[in-house]
Amino acid sequence: MKNNKIRWGILGCGRIAHKFASDLRTVDSAVLQAVASKDENRSNSFGETHNATTCYDNYQALVSNPEIDVIYIATPHTFHFKHTLLCLKHKKAVLCEKPMGISIAQVQQMIHLAEQNEVFLMEALWTAFLPHYQFVKELIVSKKYGEILEFTADFGINVAFDTENRLYNKELGGGSLLDIGIYPIFLALDLLGVPKEISAKATIGKTVIDEDCEVELKHNNRVTSKLFSSIKKKTATEAIIKLERAEIVINGRFHEPSSVTVTEGNKYETFNFPVETFGYNFEIEHVNKMLQQENKESDIMPLSKSLELITTLDTIRKRINLEY
Repeated sequence: MKNNKIRWGILGCGRIAHKFASDLRTVDSAVLQAVASKDENRSNSFGETHNATTCYDNYQALVSNPEIDVIYIATPHTFHFKHTLLCLKHKKAVLCEKPMGISIAQVQQMIHLAEQNEVFLMEALWTAFLPHYQFVKELIVSKKYGEILEFTADFGINVAFDTENRLYNKELGGGSLLDIGIYPIFLALDLLGVPKEISAKATIGKTVIDEDCEVELKHNNRVTSKLFSSIKKKTATEAIIKLERAEIVINGRFHEPSSVTVTEGNKYETFNFPVETFGYNFEIEHVNKMLQQENKESDIMPLSKSLELITTLDTIRKRINLEY
């Protein structure tokens, strides 16, 4: 930390890293200290675009830089474990893009090393920090409309079959579940808690990944969550929460900055939450706050939630016979 600014490093220079870096520039308490890619030209281009102080063509140089406070990991799913451990071993705070790992064994090891080295670690589930979702959470927690009776959510995109595409590549953790199915599942767990029963079915495609996945969670309060994800079919990507006295719809696309419609009897009202960024700035501001307060984990997305999430994802994968 220098002059009260958190100095960020970005590991991986793909599409999501560009969005993240763009929003990082809007956060007064943050500065982009360094970026790293295995491709020197890609790293230099990325750094020039986003005004990074230093650009590296390898990850070891990034994690060895003493001027970096925290590193955002933006590589494909199957590399999160390796790259997070690399950062934690060098006692760098980590914001790891979701999913944090591809198995509970990986996530447990990541958390263990973070705790052992007393280093901050958080899974980058940015939805948890967005204003529209925080608004919904407040409504649910306050019980203004009573208890939740039913929860449904979908996330579907239509991506043409291409063996070169990461989503169809099993070695990169492809498929709908880990990439986009994680969002409906996260909401179900966050709003209703860990399920006592999990059932799931999926369409396994030519590259042995789940092209779509249908999940049903039964929670302790007898509420059922019905969830769906697909990389072959575009859906409304809404989250619908039925309560005793109202219905709340997080409008599409619910996982990113969106609006919320509350229907109570014959009356409904839509609440808009306009943002001038992609929306990653909210999670960045939160991580900065946690680091400034010298916290080792988030009070909104604690490591216990990441464990609950990967445990649920692992169980679903077993139900649909999907292994990585």
